[in-house]
Amino acid sequence: MAEYAAAMEGDKAEIGKKQTLQGSIAALIASYYRSAEYSGMADSTKRAVRNILERFRAEHGDKRVAHLEKRHIQKIMAGKATTPDAANRLLRLLRTLIAHAIDLGWRRDDPTASVKKLRHRTEGFTTWEEEHIDAFLAHHGAGSRAHLAFSLLLHTGPRRGDVVRMGRQHVRAGVLSIVQQKTGQEVSIPVHPHLRAALDALPKDNLTFIMSERGKPMTPEGFTNWFRKIVEAVVDDDGKRLLPDGLSPHGLRKATCRRLAEAGCSAHEIMAISGYQTLAEVTRYTVAANRVYLAERAVAALEQQEARTKTVKPAP
Repeated sequence: MAEYAAAMEGDKAEIGKKQTLQGSIAALIASYYRSAEYSGMADSTKRAVRNILERFRAEHGDKRVAHLEKRHIQKIMAGKATTPDAANRLLRLLRTLIAHAIDLGWRRDDPTASVKKLRHRTEGFTTWEEEHIDAFLAHHGAGSRAHLAFSLLLHTGPRRGDVVRMGRQHVRAGVLSIVQQKTGQEVSIPVHPHLRAALDALPKDNLTFIMSERGKPMTPEGFTNWFRKIVEAVVDDDGKRLLPDGLSPHGLRKATCRRLAEAGCSAHEIMAISGYQTLAEVTRYTVAANRVYLAERAVAALEQQEARTKTVKPAP
């Protein structure tokens, strides 16, 4: 009760400090949670980082930071060889932790510096293709929650943490404007006619566009779990699933960027819709663009240029 009272009064002492060994991995992680770098992260990023670090603390929290060597990290990475993405995410966070330890004076060197990431080729989240989109919309008709959620994702390209916050307060004069939770970037997107029809049919007193079955706003995690179920519900008359595994809300964000790329939008136009802040991010998310379609556009543009300039062709 004394520690609780001190905390309520603004005491900065770490709760449970007496149970944490000074100089240990657990103490380093606790110190990192109080750092400006961690405090400046978006809430969704904090949750992801904390999930990884807490699992690492549970396994190695009592070990001393000063005793951590390259061979230890390599052994940890080898133990996660079957999940290379998770191993590489952990390695990035270990490098961050060691940098924090060096700032604190707990170490002078970085044992993670020469540790290599596990090789793993991946395209990330599966991009929704047009046949997937058509199958979903044919199954979940207009007026359903599933159709509404899908329309918001497809026509505005948000992350799941943003789509669950969207409501009428974000729409003014036919433009949906929202500050992205992860990056703090404000995006303003004209409402697509198909999306406008879905929004106009909603009750005017909803706190957010997407509500749970109990009539409450949804959490990002709850939204993802529900979305997975409505994707699995897309079946034919024999009950056979029509959509492949791995289609997610973030895959629709990639599909939005793909569609914009196929429509001939520039990288900066795609950034204006998606909220991405670097060209590298836009490039990564538009690699799924239909290359044949884009090649046809390129050849057509070349033919038009040749016709305008009356290019003289050489004799046979």
